[in-house]
Amino acid sequence: MTNPARPGWGDAWTVDDLQALPEDDQVYEIFDGSLLVSPRADVFHGAVANRLRRILDRQAPAGLLVGQDIGVSAKHSSYFVPDLFVARERALASGGAALDPRDVLLVVEVISPSNAGRDLVLKRHEYAAAGIGLYWLVEPRKQTLTVLANTPGGYREQALLPVGEIYRADEPFPLVLPLADIF
Repeated sequence: MTNPARPGWGDAWTVDDLQALPEDDQVYEIFDGSLLVSPRADVFHGAVANRLRRILDRQAPAGLLVGQDIGVSAKHSSYFVPDLFVARERALASGGAALDPRDVLLVVEVISPSNAGRDLVLKRHEYAAAGIGLYWLVEPRKQTLTVLANTPGGYREQALLPVGEIYRADEPFPLVLPLADIF
């Protein structure tokens, strides 16, 4: 059976199929061959992500890049676009449709009510299975940061911090993050 959006092709979507999708106000991701479509983030969500990116950018050492709008793919049938990521800068020189998760040290998702399940369950599982060491969940409405570290059994919570706290860490690089500055 073929997918009507892609005549003559099989039902399973792959990373290669993303090139044929329109450049519009949607975010396209793939999970095990299924296309996931969601609207671009709202202004509040974008402001939180951009404030966090500025803070991380100022502290990131040479050789590491804090980025947005680039997907991560561990397998040809899955592709996710984190709100932010920290990756080895050399990984960007290879080009391609997505970052290899082996080069990604941290992914950050800013939780939106419309797709919270995707970030809290689906992406958490997939990012862990791909071997990404750190996963941060930023919840703007609760004004919290949850820090998850990858262990042999999947991500485990390292910290849950409210807006008044200052997060200090050595990974993915030495950093000081006053949560009030992102909310």
